[in-house]
Amino acid sequence: MPFVNVKLVEGVFSEAEKHKLAKALTDVLVEFEGSEAFREVVWVLIEELHPDGWHIGGRPWEGPRSLITTLQKSKAIVETLDGVPQTRAEWAKAAPVLKGA
Repeated sequence: MPFVNVKLVEGVFSEAEKHKLAKALTDVLVEFEGSEAFREVVWVLIEELHPDGWHIGGRPWEGPRSLITTLQKSKAIVETLDGVPQTRAEWAKAAPVLKGA
């Protein structure tokens, strides 16, 4: 019996959207297994967590603004890279930890 656990920020998706998500995840697992009979044993649990519990990049979640901030910081880091690091050591050398960032 597969058990899929989805954690979402509280209030972001409507009840209908959560049902649609659960159905889509079940469909994927049924397709992967290869038998429609499998559908009845797929469990999907959608948990909604209060926004105070979410952090991105070590900063409290601020809704869509958090995503923009994270993408901007990621873009700035990528733009400073010399080459294309492939290993953890290469990444550490190419994008060292900044104090106070």
